[in-house]
Amino acid sequence: MILSATPADPLAWLAIVGYLVAAWPAAPGQRWPLRVLVAAWCLHALALVAGTGIWAPDVPGEAVRGLLIGFAPVLSFTLWLVLAVHVVESRLLPVFGLRRVLALFSAAAMLLAWLFPGELRAVAHSRWAPLHWVLGLASYGLFGTAVLHGLMLDSAEQRLRSGGPATAAFGMPLLRLERLTFRFVEAGFAVLTLALALGLSFPGYWRWDHKTVLSLLGWATFAALIAGRQWRGWRGRQATRWLYAGALLLLLAYVGSRFVMEVVLQRQLT
Repeated sequence: MILSATPADPLAWLAIVGYLVAAWPAAPGQRWPLRVLVAAWCLHALALVAGTGIWAPDVPGEAVRGLLIGFAPVLSFTLWLVLAVHVVESRLLPVFGLRRVLALFSAAAMLLAWLFPGELRAVAHSRWAPLHWVLGLASYGLFGTAVLHGLMLDSAEQRLRSGGPATAAFGMPLLRLERLTFRFVEAGFAVLTLALALGLSFPGYWRWDHKTVLSLLGWATFAALIAGRQWRGWRGRQATRWLYAGALLLLLAYVGSRFVMEVVLQRQLT
């Protein structure tokens, strides 16, 4: 969602610099890294909006302006959503140690989106198509947040097995972290279900291609995870393995396929 040689460029580069500054080591208790992180997150949001090209003037003979679709813009937006959850969460719950990691990943995602800006997709096959795209992106952000918390949960359980306290390495009690992790899974599953249902409703647009198959396999994996936790009591690494598998299938469904088409084969993918 970042265009080359557009007004989004300076915003993107300012956000990248801000993320790198926020990732700089700081003494415990200092608040300036979080303030810089929030400022960079805001610039990131402005770059995403400016990079869509929605308000760009029409150029005769060129495609109509519209949303930028590509593997890197989707990753950039996903990291923006994950960081948004972290900013809110850090004010409500004691989650420590993630600032530097998320700042570095966000900077890398923005740089990748600048290098591979994707393509303009102006065709809406249905009036519900924009909502379908928004819901799909939102599900990526929710599942990305769930994966991040799942990694924290695995780290906490490893500490516990090693004789450490029953708290996560990032400062949150283990049971609370587990509940929070699968709240994000359930929210992501609900949003993904709506996105897929809307996609199925588009006449003449839905195709049984690799994206569709992988998306449905990812949906089925998350459905099995939720059912397994509800009726079989899946917890710990058994549950997080299903979480990682479902997230990987969704990543391959869109980001992976577009990466192959855009970068490896250098073709546009509808």
